[in-house]
Amino acid sequence: MPHTYILGIESSCDETAAAVVRSGEEIVSNVVFSQISTHVPYGGVVPELASREHLRVIVPVVRKALADAGQTYQTIDALAVTQGPGLAGSLLVGISYAKALGFALDKPLIAVNHLEGHIHAVLLEERQKGNHDVNFPVLALVVSGGHTHLYLAEQRAEGWSYDNIGHTRDDAAGEAFDKVAKLLGLGYPGGPIIDKLSVHGDATAVKFPPSQIKHRDRRVRSKSIEKIAAEEKDRPRFDFSYSGIKTAVLRYVELHEMQRAIDARKQALAAIGKPTIEDYLAHCDKQTLDLVASFQRAMVEDLVGKTLAAARAYDVATLFVTGGVAANNELRQRFERDAAMEGVPVYFPSRPLSTDNAAMIAAAAYPKLVAKDFSPQDFSAEAGLALSGPL
Repeated sequence: MPHTYILGIESSCDETAAAVVRSGEEIVSNVVFSQISTHVPYGGVVPELASREHLRVIVPVVRKALADAGQTYQTIDALAVTQGPGLAGSLLVGISYAKALGFALDKPLIAVNHLEGHIHAVLLEERQKGNHDVNFPVLALVVSGGHTHLYLAEQRAEGWSYDNIGHTRDDAAGEAFDKVAKLLGLGYPGGPIIDKLSVHGDATAVKFPPSQIKHRDRRVRSKSIEKIAAEEKDRPRFDFSYSGIKTAVLRYVELHEMQRAIDARKQALAAIGKPTIEDYLAHCDKQTLDLVASFQRAMVEDLVGKTLAAARAYDVATLFVTGGVAANNELRQRFERDAAMEGVPVYFPSRPLSTDNAAMIAAAAYPKLVAKDFSPQDFSAEAGLALSGPL
């Protein structure tokens, strides 16, 4: 098959992104417009503001991606766009624009699951390095601000199939990082800040109990209790829960009367505008640094422990760790160390491709292009789109 160029568009949350990928294995251009400065004052993503920002910048972002790639609207072979999961309003901006382009240019349009995109971010970069020999089955941990999922992935003919064997019952891991950072007056986004500060604290200072999941997943409503129990007996699940540790941090703050120091830190950092790591350290006492380090260690141990337990249970050949939280230094180090002890190779995307981007969407669309699995013009955004079965 001759080289094909896919224009990918991603707008599931608070990054407006466009990229051109050649034949599913080479990034020709990758443009990401971040909205962090828009959402910082609110300590998190405001959906309406996110949608407005996507509307404002999507056209110039796509034009730049094409220009950087030396392509035009006419020379690309297909378009790919994120269908979900994500914020409904944000998704609709990307989908509406992609539909308009596809109709006007008479080009194939491919809808992509955002979670599948994160998995293909790893494959994309491995192929760019010349590594085409990924052994199956693959266990993929997709861990970000909105998602914490475990998938068994298999390549079948030109397509891929996914079996979800674990997900978070409440907060995603990245969401827990952001909420704890906000609670401690450290700003937004919280994950990178906590990662940088954690090396300055004692990770053994605060003991967080491991998460315990005692009830069945209440979100599974379409199956009987008996059928779920039978499936779980044959196919063990490895679910996550992070609302408990978030509450434990809050109780620690209350018990140790840290609120006055938190308020002072929040005010001081807000006055700086764009604080550096030195600014954060200047306004964090030892107790705060120890709490941050202990929180991160507990999160990392839970993510690594459950993922490797799943890898053993399902006898996987390869491990992928992807999504925004995959950029966390301690998480990478622990996975590299512990997976090596298990004899399982582990792959991560580069840090730019860990967070939301359109290159991963274009890469995930390539097998669908080969299979001529195109989307009808009447498809719409699905904020809760699941990733399962053959796609």
